[in-house]
This record gives sequence, C-alpha cells and structure tokens, in this order.
Amino acid sequence: MEKITSLYKTIPFAALALGFGACKQAQKEEPDQSDKRPNLLVILADDLGYSDLGCYGGEIQTPNLDRLAQNGMRFSRFYNAGRSCPTRSSLLTGLYPHQSGIGRMTFDQHLPGYRGTMTHNGVTIAEVLKGAGYQTGMIGKWHVAETPLRPDQREWLAHQVYHEEFAPKENYPTYRGFDDFYGTIYGVVNYFDPFSLVNGEEPVREVPDDYYSTIALSDSAVSYINRYSKSDKPFFMYLSYHAPHWPLHALEEDIKKYEDTYTVGWEAIRDARYERMKKLGIFNDQSDFLSNRQSTKEWNDNPDREWDARAMAVHAAMIDRMDQEIGRVLKALEEKGELENTIILFMSDNGCSPEICQNYSPGENDRPDMLRDGTPMIYPKNKEVLPGPEVTYASLGPEWANVANMPFRFWKAKMYEGGICTPMIAHWPAGIEMGKGSVVDAPCHVIDIMATSLEIANAEYPEVYNENDIIPYEGKSIVPILKTGTREGHQVLGFEHFNEKALMSDDGWKIIQPGSKAEWELYDLNTDRTEMHNVATQYPERLNKMIAEYESWAERTMVMPKPD
Repeated sequence: MEKITSLYKTIPFAALALGFGACKQAQKEEPDQSDKRPNLLVILADDLGYSDLGCYGGEIQTPNLDRLAQNGMRFSRFYNAGRSCPTRSSLLTGLYPHQSGIGRMTFDQHLPGYRGTMTHNGVTIAEVLKGAGYQTGMIGKWHVAETPLRPDQREWLAHQVYHEEFAPKENYPTYRGFDDFYGTIYGVVNYFDPFSLVNGEEPVREVPDDYYSTIALSDSAVSYINRYSKSDKPFFMYLSYHAPHWPLHALEEDIKKYEDTYTVGWEAIRDARYERMKKLGIFNDQSDFLSNRQSTKEWNDNPDREWDARAMAVHAAMIDRMDQEIGRVLKALEEKGELENTIILFMSDNGCSPEICQNYSPGENDRPDMLRDGTPMIYPKNKEVLPGPEVTYASLGPEWANVANMPFRFWKAKMYEGGICTPMIAHWPAGIEMGKGSVVDAPCHVIDIMATSLEIANAEYPEVYNENDIIPYEGKSIVPILKTGTREGHQVLGFEHFNEKALMSDDGWKIIQPGSKAEWELYDLNTDRTEMHNVATQYPERLNKMIAEYESWAERTMVMPKPD
C-alpha cells in the first residue's frame, strides 16, 4: 500500500531559493561536453534516530535538511540493514549484506556471507558510474573493509605507533571505484583526532588543534564539488558523516544551544516529538501510532538527570553541526550551478544506538583509552564526568535512544522498525515531479541506491568485473517514486543480523524473530505501523507462509550457513 500526503502548510520551514532546470539523460555512449546527466550526492548519517530531524518531528535545529525536505520528498518507510557496516555494503553494492560479504562486522568469520569486507563478487556504485564517465569521490566513514587487530592496537589507536595500512589497501575506497577519498577506514572515531584517517591511500599523520570531524569532512566535500564542477563530466559523491555515532563529542558552542532543552526528560521530549510528527503527516493514515516506552525508568526518579540531559544535548549538537555543514555543501552546489541537476539523497545507516559505550573496555578494537599525548580517556561508567569534550568517551543509552527512534520500538541492531527504518530525504529540482514537501510511504531499502544510480546515469551493470563474476543487484530504482510517488515494489525485503531476523511482504505484513531461540512474531504494518500488536496466533497460515519465504530468502542471499 502506497500513499502520498502533502506537508502541512502550518509547519514553518525557512524558504530556500531552489530553481528548476531541465534534465536530459545521455544515451548509452561515452559522455561528451553536452553530458547533462544528473550528479548524485548520497549523504549518510550514522546512528541518527527516526525523529531526530526537524522535518521528522524533532526539536533539533536542522534547517538545511528541513529545506531539502520542504523542496523535495520524505520517505516514511526507508529501510537499512540494522547496523553500520552491513548497511554501507548494501548501499554501495545494491546487494544484501551477506551477498556483499558483510553479514556481521568487519572481521572474517570464514563463511561466504561473513568475510568482514566487501567481496569482489559485487561492484560498487563508484565502479559502475566511473566506467560510465562519472567523476567519483568519497568523504567520511568507510567501514566496509576487514580491520584485523594488531598486538599494538592500544598504542595504534592513540597515534603512538605508525602502520601504513589500516586494512588491506585493495579494500580502500580508491581501489573500489572512487577517484578521491578523505575519511576513516574504521567505524568509530574520536571526532577531534580520528583514528584511521586517510587522504587517498596515505594515512594522515597529524590534524590541527581545532580539528572536528564533521567540519573537516565538509571542507573536503566543498573542495571536491569546486573541482568536479570544472569538468564536463557529472559526478557521484558519497558523503558519509560520523555523526551522531558515539562517542558524544561536540563543539561547546553547539552544545550550549541545547543546554536546557532536555532537562524536561525522556517522556516530555518523546511526547512533544509525537505531536509534531502527527501534524507533519508522517503516517497520515494512522492517528495513534506511538509505541510504548522500552524502559520503566522515570525521569523524575532518575538520579543522573544532569548527566543524561547533557548527553542528549551533545547528541543534538552533533546533529545540529552536521546540518550546518550540509548547508555549506548545498551552498557550494548552488554557487557552482550544480544544485538543480544534482540528486541528493540523505539517510541514516540504522536507528539510534542504545549502547552504553562507557562500560566497554577501553583500548580495544576502535575504542582508544588515551589521547595522542597520553592523557587518559575518561569512560564515565558512573556518569561522574559530563560528556562532550575530547577527553570523555560516552553514549546516550537506551532511554534516549528510544526517544530518538520515536515512534518505533527498539533501536540499532534490532530488526524492529526502530532499528531498520530511518529518515530518507530526496531532493532533485530538475527531476522530482511530486509536490514539494511530499511524504511517500512506498517501502524502499538501501539496496535500491544502486538501481537508482544505474537509471540516472544510464549505466550498464556488469556481469563480469575485473575477471570476477558479479552477483546481480537486488534493488529497484526509486526514480519512479520521485516522479509519481509509486512504483512496482519488492515482493519481499529480508533482514538478518546476529540472528535477529525479519521479512516484509509487499502487502505490508512483517515477521520478526528477535533471536534464534525466540518465537516468530507477526505484524500488520498497514494498521500497526509501530509493531504494538503481535498477531502471530491469529494468522498461523500467513505466519508459516512468511517463515518459509524468509528461509528461501536467507538461503538465496547467503545467510546460510550462518555462524554460531
């Protein structure tokens, strides 16, 4: 079921001077000076909650993304793979995570779907579009290459030892179709001094004292746009911010804007977001869709109110700064005359995280235990130090994650909607034919970005690439939705991550198995968008049919055999 609703006129958005221009598709031949194919800019946030943005009901100031939504489209049912690296591999390849080699994390488990890196039986969007005549650039978090641990990992994380490679270079972006790359190979960073920072293929040995990841990535994006716009060729750019993934690191000037906002507590912020979401018409066909809170903990009984209010203020500041920097990227596009003919897709890799990273073991994997100068990194297990500065390492926890993912249940790594359904904004003045500010509920998935790229670039998907047989892509182009609001959708969409399983059918029903020993659950998303009513016992035939479809999907997409 697919419906379109218009943005309520009573919701204030700042005006954005966006024009409309002609967009002509090139024929399937080498591009020349008349090449008018669209540019493609994919912007990915990290652990952003469903209701964090202003245009999805949040109180966080996101005027630039709100303007993209006001002049473009928002998707209410856009899906991912539930966690960072699986989602990123699916986005880049158009394959399900296991088909692309990252069924779990970036460690090799020696099974076909769990190699810990994108395998060469898939191609990236950059590889295909580069072959079709596009310039290709990537900025930000890569996190799709195997990152084996070293004996001196602790010192390496603190920049006290040097190694030439953070992962095998054959798996770096510049070996997977990108002309340019500035960003990190690993998944988690200190925002003020990131580990695994690379320019092209070369490690960045030092950063300035005033370095902040979100700003630096945007500096590179603006630089790429300025350079790419001088060419007659269109460009594909993948801008993958670290924000707002933990650790909670933000600039004090941004935190100050929210220092009093969250002192009212979890319940009040969640309820206010819900009321704004209803006015925005995000789920226009359902008037009562707020799920129950995942925690019985009450704000007034919380002894850590000061710390928790500050933590959410830092989360908000990280998103606010990301929006500010996206504004600079949009300005560069506009100044170079590229905005009208650029498809901008903004999304998140998964729902907000409930993790309490201050309880993790410091100095392991990608979590440092000290700064570059040897200053100990504080992991405030007892919330004894407020988050925000570089010397702290902390995260939101489940109560605020539940607020960020409102109205859904659960969060990152779960196959409930709170884990796998996140915001998606599409903006393309020359190509979107729906009404400005439309909300569309056609189900889409990150696997669709490859198919969309192929259509807008008029590019061919290879059967063989660099002597490797290539798996056919799984996605479907969203271009028809941009033009009409509907398309012929996926018969099923499947999900699996650490034995959390789900499958959705094209008639709006969904099954979930939250763990290998749990019972399957059944939900009718047409009437129960937030999965509050498990109807498995009422519809056993439908349940069994969908379980069989899941098993077939899992076997086909290399979920089987699965690791223990």
